[in-house]
Amino acid sequence: MSIVVRTLAEQVFEVIRERIVTGRLAYDIAIRQDALAAELGVSKIPLREALARLEQEGLLISQPNRGYFVRPMTADEADEIFVLRLDIEPRAAGLAAAMADDADRAAVQRAFDDLDAAHCGRPDLTVRSRTFDMALIRAVARPLTTQLVERLQVMAERYVLAHHESAGRRERAHRERRDLIEAWLARDTAATERLLATHIDGARADLNQQLRGAAPR
Repeated sequence: MSIVVRTLAEQVFEVIRERIVTGRLAYDIAIRQDALAAELGVSKIPLREALARLEQEGLLISQPNRGYFVRPMTADEADEIFVLRLDIEPRAAGLAAAMADDADRAAVQRAFDDLDAAHCGRPDLTVRSRTFDMALIRAVARPLTTQLVERLQVMAERYVLAHHESAGRRERAHRERRDLIEAWLARDTAATERLLATHIDGARADLNQQLRGAAPR
C-alpha cells in the first residue's frame, strides 16, 4: 500500500510542479487543497505529501492557518540560485568530463538529443534542460554535490523558463549547450568549466535585468 501511495504522490508532485513552473498557479492565492484533490482525483494524503515536498524544494511556502502558496519569483532569489550554481556546477562538470566512462558519455549524448528535440517545440523543455545539466555532473560520483545541484536545478527551473521566453535567448542557450557538450565529450576540462560558467552567468545577468522592478509572478 505504501508503494502505491508514494507513486501517486510522485505523480501529484510532477503535476503541481509543472503548474508552478509554467505560472498556472498564482503566487498570491492559497492553494485550495480540497478543490485540487478533487480535480486530480486523489485523496489529501498524497496531495499533502506532494505539497510538503514542493515546499522542501523551495517552490512553495506555507503560512500558519492559511495554507500553501507559490513562492514568488524575485530577482534576488534568481541571483542567489544562479550564483550558487556558478560556484558548484562548472567545476563538477569539468571533473565529470575527465572521469566519465562510456556509459556516462552515452547518457550525456542521449540527454542532449532529447533536449535538441525539446528545443524544436516540445513543451517539456525545462525538464529536459535539467536532465541534460544533471547528466553533465553525475560522472563526478560525488553524491552530495549531485544532490545540491539537483536541488538548485529544481529551484531554477521556472527562472529558466522565464529566461527562454524572451526573444532569441532559447536559441542562444541551445548554441551554448552545443559547444558545451562538444567540450565535455572531448574531455576538455578547462573549456567545459569556462563554457558552463559563461552559460550560467549569462542567464543570471539576463534574469537580473528582466526581473528588476518586475512584479512577482
